[in-house]
Amino acid sequence: MSETAGVREVKSAARTVELLELLAARGDRPARLQELADELGVPRSSMYALLQTLISRGWVRTDVTGSLYGIGIHALLTGTSYLDSDPRVRVVRPYLDEASDALGETIHMGRLDGRDVAYLATRESHEYLRTISRVGRRLPAHAGALGKALLAEHPDTELPEGPYEELTPNTRTTRETLTADLAETRARGYSVDREEGVPGIIGFGFALRYDSPTQDAISCSVPVARLTPEHEGRIVAVMREIRGKIEATVPAAGGAAVHWR
Repeated sequence: MSETAGVREVKSAARTVELLELLAARGDRPARLQELADELGVPRSSMYALLQTLISRGWVRTDVTGSLYGIGIHALLTGTSYLDSDPRVRVVRPYLDEASDALGETIHMGRLDGRDVAYLATRESHEYLRTISRVGRRLPAHAGALGKALLAEHPDTELPEGPYEELTPNTRTTRETLTADLAETRARGYSVDREEGVPGIIGFGFALRYDSPTQDAISCSVPVARLTPEHEGRIVAVMREIRGKIEATVPAAGGAAVHWR
C-alpha cells in the first residue's frame, strides 16, 4: 500500500478515484460492469456496490437498462468549481481574450498534470471553431505546444524512456527526438507543434514562469492553410507580449491567495 508523507493510502478512496478517472477517460464510450471490474481488478460485486453508491451521489450515471455506466454530472460541477476558484486562471483569462482579438486565432491555457497537459481555458477562433471544447480535456505533453513548452522548463532527466504515444505521423515518439526538440524550444524561447497533436493544426506554446516549477502555459493554434511566415511572426510577437503581461500581473494579483501544490 502506498504512503504519502507517512499517511497510509485509503484503499476505498483510491479505488473510487481510479473508477472515476477510468470512466472520464472513456469519454462517450460507456462501460459495462464486468469491463470496469476487470480493468481495476476488483470483484464484480464490489464494483457493483461502488457504482450504485456513486450513481446515488451523481458522480456516475447509468442507462435505462442499468447495464452501461458513464461519468456523472457532479464531475462537471466539481471541475467547474476548480476553474472558478483558481486564481491563476482568473488572471489569465482576460489576456487570452486580448491575444484572440489581436490574432484571430484559438488561444489556450493549460497546466502540466503528470505526463499530460490539462486544458483550463480556451478562446476559440471565429475562423476555426472546434466541435468539442478542449477545456477539461487532456493531451499528452510530448505531443502539443503547451506540453512541450512546459517540458522544456524541466530537466530532460524527468522524461520517461518511451516510446511515446503517437497521435499523428508527426508526433515525436522517442526520447531522443523529443529532447532534441526541447533543446530547440529552450533556445528560441517557445515551442512549436507542427501537426504533432492534431492533424492540420500548428501550435506555438509559451511557458508562464510565475511559479517554480513551471506548471502553466499558453498557446496559439492555427490551421496549416492559414499560416504564412508573416502571420507566424506576428503570432510569436503577440504571444510573447501577452506572456510578459501575464507574468508581470500574476504575482501582484496573487497577494494572500493560497498557493496550491
